[in-house]
Amino acid sequence: MSFTSSEMNGRSIRINRVPATICAILLTIVLVYFLNFHQEERPAIYGKLRSDNPNRVNLRKMLIAAIQASQRGGLEVLDVARSRQLKERSKGQTDEGVNDPFTDADGRSHCVMKQGLQRIFPRVRIYSEEDKEHCKESHSYDLDPTVLHETAQVPDVSVNAQDVTVWVDPLDATKEFTEELYEYVTTMVCVAVAGRPVIGVIHSPFNGQTAWAWVGNSMSEYLAGLHPAHAEEHDSPPIITVSRSHTAGAKDLARGIFGEQVNLLTAAGAGYKVLQVVANNATAYLHTSKIKKWDICAGDAILHALGGTMTTLNDQLIHYGPNESPVNTEGLLATLEKHDEYMDQLAKYRTAHNGKLT
Repeated sequence: MSFTSSEMNGRSIRINRVPATICAILLTIVLVYFLNFHQEERPAIYGKLRSDNPNRVNLRKMLIAAIQASQRGGLEVLDVARSRQLKERSKGQTDEGVNDPFTDADGRSHCVMKQGLQRIFPRVRIYSEEDKEHCKESHSYDLDPTVLHETAQVPDVSVNAQDVTVWVDPLDATKEFTEELYEYVTTMVCVAVAGRPVIGVIHSPFNGQTAWAWVGNSMSEYLAGLHPAHAEEHDSPPIITVSRSHTAGAKDLARGIFGEQVNLLTAAGAGYKVLQVVANNATAYLHTSKIKKWDICAGDAILHALGGTMTTLNDQLIHYGPNESPVNTEGLLATLEKHDEYMDQLAKYRTAHNGKLT
């Protein structure tokens, strides 16, 4: 063992070189470990060593976080469903007079989803359906890039944090959740940039499938497989999906616009209904009353990624910026094809009824 000594104030200081050398080697290994991680895959502690520009947001990183948030929220929903301890209470009634319930699953999913996202993106504005709920526990997670399939085309794209708005629906179709109609239940995250939806995630907790899309880049294998290529049957009457909780107005309007031969598919949950359009089980999704943007933003992004369209019944794109109202009051029509044709039929109906739809 080798030692060195020096004189300092008449005292001899002896330094053991072996432990010092070992410490230096270990420190070097740790630094190399952190520096060689992909930016989105580095452990959370890396942020303490090197901070990215806090005013910029990496959309690849945000896609990964959105998928994780939806899936983790889904686990909370499953846990409450299995326990049957819903702790249900009412938030009031919808405009259609239907009870709007809240359960422990809504609150737990909200806390996991929003807190997890906010920890990673502290400067991004995030809106959740259950923002009024107080989260007793702190929730966080590190980014896990394995939620993306190997062939996903997800480039590193950064945007200004102030241009990003995130919309979270911790549990879509809560009423059906309390009725154990679990096929309608989803958890959703949407990322909007400059008011337009660019990333949409719809996770179905009870079948374990996650449909996600990043407009212009990539989509989940599940979503790609859900949308089969087929020849359009132009002579067949349209199939319009409408809400099972307030169908009277939508049914009457659908028959008025498309004729009595129209087929109606009643369903619950905005996310579920969008996926019915994606899967070609429905030609269009029609909603005739107001609807919250956390219900529709993820579906809007997914339809856009597939070449589809979602607009208000006034044929206007829906904007999801932070300065916009969280409520879309003008109804919606969502399609993969024939959107202009259907809007023309709607316009003719409106003209024939003195400018009114209801």
